[in-house]
Amino acid sequence: MEYSFDEVVQYVEEEDVKFIKMAFCDVLGQQKNISIMSGELMRAFKSGVPIDGSAIYGFDTDVHSDLFLFPDPSTLSVLPWRPEHGKVVRMFCNIKKPDGTPFECDLRYFLQQAEKKAEEKGIKFFFGSEMEFYLFKRDELGNPTKIPYDNAGYMDVAPDDKGENVRREICLTLEQMGILPESSHHEEGPGQNEIDFRYNSPLKAADDAITFKNVVNTIASRNGLYADFSPKPIKDCSGNGMHINISAKSADNREIMKNVIAGILCHISEITLFLNTKEESYNRFGAYKAPKYISWSAENRSQLVRIPAAVGENKRAELRSPDPMCNPYIAYAMIIMAGLDGINKNMELSMPVDVNLYDIDDEMKKSLKLLPDSLSKAKEIAESSSFIAENMPNKILKTYL
Repeated sequence: MEYSFDEVVQYVEEEDVKFIKMAFCDVLGQQKNISIMSGELMRAFKSGVPIDGSAIYGFDTDVHSDLFLFPDPSTLSVLPWRPEHGKVVRMFCNIKKPDGTPFECDLRYFLQQAEKKAEEKGIKFFFGSEMEFYLFKRDELGNPTKIPYDNAGYMDVAPDDKGENVRREICLTLEQMGILPESSHHEEGPGQNEIDFRYNSPLKAADDAITFKNVVNTIASRNGLYADFSPKPIKDCSGNGMHINISAKSADNREIMKNVIAGILCHISEITLFLNTKEESYNRFGAYKAPKYISWSAENRSQLVRIPAAVGENKRAELRSPDPMCNPYIAYAMIIMAGLDGINKNMELSMPVDVNLYDIDDEMKKSLKLLPDSLSKAKEIAESSSFIAENMPNKILKTYL
């Protein structure tokens, strides 16, 4: 449910809300927050809540460090794991400068602007994520270890799958927060899990992705475990992916998905830095169903983009290269920009590559373009890209470089 300003004020007054967490992200997508008492809510809506921007990674505001958080009432959500009496709620915020103008490193605003550009052209994008994570045991002092919670495999069942009850608790918590999980299961790696949730508008989908990681970390910790979203937690096992499901519709009902996919394939090397932000991200490519080549196909899980077998509103394209360490606001924004470029230039979609790319000969390997194979290569490509320069504030780019 999306709340209005009046509904938020009424809810806080009537439901014994004592604390309000004002949430936002740094440039790399790490969630931050500041808590205010319920009596400060009206001030927050009217004047914003001040923070020290110089202390936030990537904000680069040492000279003019004062920034203000303005809560988005539509994002109100109770934190179910906090006390029932004296409730704690959370709202995502937009970040503004003291003069009221948007802060250029607020990537939530950056995504809103990308969404607006699409809507001005009569295009609506929708995103849904499939996020993988490992559950590791903690030692007697509560510190994370690299000992997997179980040794189960893909879609195994209990008792081999020890994560079943943890996933159940995560899904029920998400449901209480207004996020609808579609499915959950054990993944290929020992202690590895996946939970998928429904598609939504770009901003809501990005907010949900941030909330999802917060919920998983919280529920794992409450169960004495550590949730690891890093791209390659165990060297010789399956890496963690964040498969992004993409659909787009035009106001005039034109068929545009081929152009969208063509635009993504055209610009994927330039935006990979923002989808795969760690050196270990590139160790994941090319094994355990993680892509290596720039190609697409129907259903084929060895491809960068696959078109799952689905009908009606569930038809979509699945981008398989990102990992959960990316900032979803910037990831979705850059995918929108690439898709719009494909539409604006009427890009032709290449022929599908209907083969298993993990088992091809040297001749075919030479005919396919590769994703960047290292973080330094991804930085080099992004830095020299006119597409990135045109579509991204220089302050954000500098942080990633």
